Amino acid sequence: MTHVQNLYLKEEPNENSELFSTLFQNDSLKIESIRSWLKDPGEHYNQEQDEWVLLLSGEAKLEIDNQTFDLKNGDYCFIPKHTPHRVLSTSKNALWLGIFSS
Repeated sequence: MTHVQNLYLKEEPNENSELFSTLFQNDSLKIESIRSWLKDPGEHYNQEQDEWVLLLSGEAKLEIDNQTFDLKNGDYCFIPKHTPHRVLSTSKNALWLGIFSS
């Protein structure tokens, strides 16, 4: 059944937390929205899937394989599987779109 939802009408995270919502998933693809408000560095990731991530709103500082990147609205990047990464900090209104593929 097809239905319409709004990405921007989701709950906002508390300070130093992230909220993950799966928007679509099948055997080889997962699309999720991620709302972040991090003043302290987040969890370290080293995933089994490739990840393409887009910062839809807000600002963020991202560490990928020991390199630091400052992101703003519209910035995106590809993170190959097994690449260490983490979010170092975000503005209060950071909203990401993450696409994961195996």
